[in-house]
Amino acid sequence: MKKYACILSLFLFFSGADIAAAVQQAPARPLKETRGLTSLSNIFVPKGQWVAGLNASFSTHDNRNYTLAVIEGIESQGHTVRVSPLLGYAVADNAVVGGRFGYSRTFLRLDGGSFGMGSGDTGVELKVDSYYSLKHRYEGALFWRQYIPFGSSKRFALFSEVQLVMGGSQAKFAADTPVRGTYETGFTCALSVTPGLVAFVTNAMALELNVGVMGITYENVKQVHNRVTVGRRQGSMMSFKVNLLSIGLGMAFYL
Repeated sequence: MKKYACILSLFLFFSGADIAAAVQQAPARPLKETRGLTSLSNIFVPKGQWVAGLNASFSTHDNRNYTLAVIEGIESQGHTVRVSPLLGYAVADNAVVGGRFGYSRTFLRLDGGSFGMGSGDTGVELKVDSYYSLKHRYEGALFWRQYIPFGSSKRFALFSEVQLVMGGSQAKFAADTPVRGTYETGFTCALSVTPGLVAFVTNAMALELNVGVMGITYENVKQVHNRVTVGRRQGSMMSFKVNLLSIGLGMAFYL
C-alpha cells in the first residue's frame, strides 16, 4: 500500500506542476484575443495622440403653393442647423476619451395649408393659417471610444463609442389669429452606444460615419402657454434598434 501511495503522490506532484505551467503559458483572455479586440499588434491610434473633429449639417426648404399627397396649398419656410465639435485624447493604444459639444437650431413658419377628405356633409377639411416654431438645443457629452482595426490596415477601422449626454433646449411656438403662444424649456440626459467607421483620407485627416443603435434617454419639459398656463411633461425611453435619424458624418484630425 505504501508503494502505491508513493506512486500516486509522485503522479499528482508532476501533474500539478504541468497544470501550473500550462496556466502560466495560457493567454489571460483567449476568446477576446482570438477576436482581435485586445491585440496591440496593430496600433491604429497610438497612446498620447489628440483627436479633434467636427460634425455639421444644414438643410432648408421654401414651399410656395406646394402639394404633398393629400395636403394642399402649403406655404412654408424653414431650416435646420446642427454643429457638433469634439476633442479627445488617446489614454491608451486604440482607446480615446474626450468631450463633445452640440448645438442645433430648427425653424419653421407655416403660412397656409389644408387637408381635405371626402365631400359634402360627410367631408372633413382642416386648415392652418399661421404657425411659427423656433427651437434651440444645447448638448454636452463625455465619450469613450475603442478602435478595432481591419486586420493590419492603417487606413480603415471600426469603433464603438459610449456617450453620456446632458443637454437643454428652448423653444417658442405661436399659432392662429389672434396669436396663441407657448414658451418651452427642456432638460435631457442620455446614455448611448454608437458604433461607427473611420477612414483616413490623409495621414492626419479622417472621415467618420456613426449611427446610434441603443441608449437610455430621460427628458423633462416645462411649457408656459400665453404666460398663464403651465404644463409639464416627463418621459424616458430605452431603445435597442438602429436609429436612422442619428446617422452622422463628420471629419476628424488626428494630431
